[in-house]
Amino acid sequence: MKTIKTFVAFTALLASFGSFAESITATASTLDAAEAKVAAQAKDAGASYKITGARVENRAYVSAELIK
Repeated sequence: MKTIKTFVAFTALLASFGSFAESITATASTLDAAEAKVAAQAKDAGASYKITGARVENRAYVSAELIK
């Protein structure tokens, strides 16, 4: 019984590590250009994306999570 519990706990742990989202960032002169870079990175990874943050100072910065 202890072996089964250990196996189930180990499997749950592996599954939780596999579900972490990958973060990506992009920098450009405009928000549209930065988002286009994020979209290209997501396409290369075969995933969709969700923008998690954006800011504009001298340049535009966008961070996103890949969703597979």
